[in-house]
Amino acid sequence: MTESNLRSVSLARTGPYTFEAVNSRGARLVLGEGDSSDFTPIEALLAAAAACSAMDVDHITSRRAVPESFEVAVSAPKLRDELGNHLGEIELDFRVTFPPGADGDRARDILGRALAQSRDRLCTVSRTVQLPTPVIYLIDGEAVE
Repeated sequence: MTESNLRSVSLARTGPYTFEAVNSRGARLVLGEGDSSDFTPIEALLAAAAACSAMDVDHITSRRAVPESFEVAVSAPKLRDELGNHLGEIELDFRVTFPPGADGDRARDILGRALAQSRDRLCTVSRTVQLPTPVIYLIDGEAVE
């Protein structure tokens, strides 16, 4: 792994069940367990999936026309079963409108294909969720058995 392809954030406890994530550029995201306005870890994951695909779609469609409105509703049921706690099917519902005219028509025509490209190849977040991706737990650099 090289520094150019490594992505990382640090996480620090700021109070009971409250943590702050900080990226290498200094941006901060406060995470909690849902008893305040802070994002929960699940909400952050859902937001990351929506934002990742939205950015892909925006890059592709905005070459044709700038959207008049662009929103993504994302949801998933939280499940607790024989596999432990996990999310069920994640649904991203894109609500995008483009201006009337030829440029808007071109953007509308490419929207479905842009979504499919994001889902199937481009969006690192949703691709990671879809693929079997190992998660390795360490304590002070040593693997937890």
